[in-house]
Amino acid sequence: MNVRRSAAVLATVVTVMAATPAVAAGPSPSPSTAIPDGLYGTADPTYDGVWRQSLALLAQDAAGVEPAGKAVTWLVGQQCADGAFAAFRADPAKACDAKVMVDTNSTAAAVQALANDGRGDAAVTRAVTWLKSIQNPDGGWGYSPGGASDANSTSVVIGALADAGVTVPNLQKDGKSPYDALRKLALPCDGGADAGAFAYQPDKKGRLAANADATAAAVLGLSGQSLPGSRQDDAEAPAKCAKPDPDDPEMALSLNGALWLAHAMAKTGHLTTALPGAKPQPDYGNTADAIVALSSLGLHDQAAKPLHWLETHSKSWAAQAGPAAYAQLVFVATTAKGADVHDFGGQNLVTLLNATGPTPKEIDEPQTAGPNEKAASDDNDGSLNVAWTVGGILLLAAIVGAVLITRSRKHGRRQ
Repeated sequence: MNVRRSAAVLATVVTVMAATPAVAAGPSPSPSTAIPDGLYGTADPTYDGVWRQSLALLAQDAAGVEPAGKAVTWLVGQQCADGAFAAFRADPAKACDAKVMVDTNSTAAAVQALANDGRGDAAVTRAVTWLKSIQNPDGGWGYSPGGASDANSTSVVIGALADAGVTVPNLQKDGKSPYDALRKLALPCDGGADAGAFAYQPDKKGRLAANADATAAAVLGLSGQSLPGSRQDDAEAPAKCAKPDPDDPEMALSLNGALWLAHAMAKTGHLTTALPGAKPQPDYGNTADAIVALSSLGLHDQAAKPLHWLETHSKSWAAQAGPAAYAQLVFVATTAKGADVHDFGGQNLVTLLNATGPTPKEIDEPQTAGPNEKAASDDNDGSLNVAWTVGGILLLAAIVGAVLITRSRKHGRRQ
């Protein structure tokens, strides 16, 4: 997700919050901060440590992989005593003070990861309490505590609260719910080409400008879903932007946003981004988010072309961007109809993601290094599968032979 932050972190927004650089960047320089044991990725974690760790754990959960214990322990250890998370704390043993810049996005992502994993319940409870305490009067959240509400932050917090068992519509501040905050950021159906899209925030004059990243986030937020989304049965897309139904306004607005995303990707199969003065480039991360949003509403026909584009073009981007990018692709592969997390454009996303950090329990052999991350290739994954298959056959033969020779009772041993 992209968020508008201060100039000090503007350069990190595209790759950190959205993991969506316009083009695959060159190899990252040596990080100025040592990479802690238990953290996924090898790039400097200063601005995205908690975010990328949370996405990695969420993606492993979505793919049916149990994360390594030390990966979960590292994430829990990043929490401040009041329940909030910062982007990264180099010295978690040192208590958080006013200089530690905690934020809603890191906190909400950590809640989602830990709530789904189940090994950080106490941390989830503290974080939810903190998020509730800083809810804005309009019902939403900004990136920083007390900051103006934005679509991205409000949506990721909604997903976190839902995963933690909170009934989101009932969570109100001054009579306003999180959904009320998102409704204020929806462009009306008479908004021309941008009808149904969502703005990140109103500008200084209160005007709304369509934002693809904010729209993808709001589509998930309004349907109460977290970052990985969820694969739904086929659903019919609305013919056009529709005014919200009083009985279910959230779904109508969510569908309007999804329809806008589908139109935005219909011609090229992807979203685009452009930094000031630069030529527009394909936006890999936001395209992934948009596919997850469409698929989570069952709009698989509209997601098909972007899915094919992403399968064909995302390999270099993900290898350069690291674990958060691989996680986004896993979310796509586990929500989009016809996608396979083990064969996404010829890549095994599970293998590649797992290889960027602590080895999950079910992977017993180290994987070879890949470009700029400890990513294993599909060939290595296949070799490991063959090795385990042959080893299993030989072991079985040995056991059978022992039974025949000794006539003893059956016995086995773990690999």
